[in-house]
Amino acid sequence: MKPASLVLAAAVVAGVSYVGGWFLPLPVPLSVAWKGAGVALLALYAVLGARSLDGWLLAAVLAFGAAGDVLLETSGRTIGALAFLAGHLTAVALYLRNARSGMKPAEVAFGLALVPAIVVGAFLLPPDRAAAGPIALYATGLALMTATAWLSRFPRTLTAAGALMFAVSDLLIFLRTGRPALDILPMGLAVWGLYFAGQTLICLGVSRTLDASRAEG
Repeated sequence: MKPASLVLAAAVVAGVSYVGGWFLPLPVPLSVAWKGAGVALLALYAVLGARSLDGWLLAAVLAFGAAGDVLLETSGRTIGALAFLAGHLTAVALYLRNARSGMKPAEVAFGLALVPAIVVGAFLLPPDRAAAGPIALYATGLALMTATAWLSRFPRTLTAAGALMFAVSDLLIFLRTGRPALDILPMGLAVWGLYFAGQTLICLGVSRTLDASRAEG
């Protein structure tokens, strides 16, 4: 098995097994490292396959995601959100560089409609109305990332689906925050599962497309 394949397998193992750590009396540093390991290994996988600016942009997107995972635990929600926002904006640049050609008007309309849908949803969900504005601002980056993923040439069954899963995961966080009744295991599993699966699909969709384009070239 190639080193990149081993790294990808390790990323999936780390991301899936992290849920098991919720039930163990782990030291905080170990728990935080475990949380960040899955997407950090996805970033390493992207680095190993990077042969162009687009490949390095993918690696940066995932690296910002891993940083966000860690910073949410060590530095608070605002700093963590800024790391994720940097990743979203980097992803927007990547997807715009790889815009899909020959799209039907309905495809474009759906992609554009994702932006207000996600931003308005993010604004309405938090019970703390003072936080709604900053959350909507962050969600603008999230929404643009999701929309441009849909409008990019990368496979929608992987990259666009992953971006949508990421967006739904964040919307569930906004719904859960400030509502203790929703701070339950099924919600946590949905948030983490959608997020990590989304990051994995984004990684695979972009990297496989870039590999195929390089082979054809």
